[in-house]
Amino acid sequence: MTKRSTSRRQFLQTSSAVGASLLITGTRASGQVKGANDRVRLAVIGVNSRGVAHLDGFGGMKDVEIAAIVDVDEKVLAERMKAVDKATGGNHKCRMETDLRKVLEDKSIDAVSIATPNHWHSLMTIWAAQHGKHVYVEKPLSHDIAEGRVAVEAQKKHGVVIQHGTQRRSDAGIAGLHEALHEGRLPRLKIAYGYACKKRKGIGHKDPKSPPSNLHWDLWKGPAVIDDYHENLVHYNWHWFWKTGNGELNNQGTHQLDVARWALDPDQTHPARAMAIGGRFNWDDQGETPNTMFGVAEYPNGQYLMFNVRNVDHPNYKEQVYNEYYLEDGSVITGEGRYQIKRPGSDKFEPLPLAKGKVTPGGNWRAFITAVKANDPTLVNGNVEDAHYGCVVGHIINNSYRLGEEVPFNAKAGKFGDNKLAAENFQKLHDIMQKDAGVKDSANYTVGPWLEFDATKEVFTGEHADQANVLVKDPNNAGFEVPTVDNV
Repeated sequence: MTKRSTSRRQFLQTSSAVGASLLITGTRASGQVKGANDRVRLAVIGVNSRGVAHLDGFGGMKDVEIAAIVDVDEKVLAERMKAVDKATGGNHKCRMETDLRKVLEDKSIDAVSIATPNHWHSLMTIWAAQHGKHVYVEKPLSHDIAEGRVAVEAQKKHGVVIQHGTQRRSDAGIAGLHEALHEGRLPRLKIAYGYACKKRKGIGHKDPKSPPSNLHWDLWKGPAVIDDYHENLVHYNWHWFWKTGNGELNNQGTHQLDVARWALDPDQTHPARAMAIGGRFNWDDQGETPNTMFGVAEYPNGQYLMFNVRNVDHPNYKEQVYNEYYLEDGSVITGEGRYQIKRPGSDKFEPLPLAKGKVTPGGNWRAFITAVKANDPTLVNGNVEDAHYGCVVGHIINNSYRLGEEVPFNAKAGKFGDNKLAAENFQKLHDIMQKDAGVKDSANYTVGPWLEFDATKEVFTGEHADQANVLVKDPNNAGFEVPTVDNV
């Protein structure tokens, strides 16, 4: 691919989005996107759930050719191919594969989009980069801290485009608020707050059994060391098990975590320390991750990131999936793309007009294709480094929870020191769970320790370092090992 000399700023001033109807063709290409009229040949990996959105998003572009679809479930794969046939009238040469490695070996394919379970995201990204493929990867970029760093280094070494599936990075309104914070047009940020409060249900219990014949179980597991198949893993509830998912915090919460970290001073990468308190209340199921959580992360410059997870359904449930910004002058900003501000001394929010920020236009799918065709990783909305930093703060908070101890369910369970706002927000969460969700006093919170983190070495330090550092890198199955930074 040829690289343009056009700068990001120049590009943003002159480019426009490209729209089109669904087109999936079988025209072979050389593997290099040579100009604006050439098609990007793309493979979609994982087409059961979120992958359908990838097919819709990329398939609607005249300059994108869906060259292959990949899934380890042959039944799912066949159903998606029926949809491809219907959309194209059968006029295509899109092929099906169960093993992504066959796609990576195909030099005519320019890019992959990844919509698999979390435990596969980093390794697929790394393998694709090593094969010179550009990558659109769903959130979260990583399932653990160490593999996220390897993905970052893979991008640096191989120079491919990597875009993270955090669509809010493509919203010029959200970008505008963060530019205003970073450029000093608003008072300095004190606390970035995120919510991932969506109603969910318990998943019950499923006994181990043999995997169905249509599922390539070894390929589904890939790098994850899992003893037994059970039906709560495939195809969605893997989110709620530590070996495959990251709970709601790094599921839906990845979007709001990314936005929260984006709001911090631009020189901040990882928190200096973090902790969590929560539980899996009321459901009595086999899920492992918390359905209720309050997390706090303190950054080296004194700014804080705080986060709520609240999934237990109850009458009059209030969904909260957004961000708030607490400023040093006492102001509070809320909203998403269009904002309101409550100023010091006032009890009412008023509109906060802001200029739009700089993004590569056309939304998340188009931004990726634009970057691929320009062979310019800086054009993506949601680059691999920001993805890594946003995911790691979630991993650290989750790791605190995983190392936590059970204490009685009461409002004094938190350990926030003199952080008044943290105590107040935990109290709000506790009141909802006690009064509205009906959590009984006989229940227990899991209270995690404050974990200290070295942002440069990306390891834990301090009192709980030995236990926490075990969680920095997951064990991997033979043949699916995540490489080290030195071997990427």
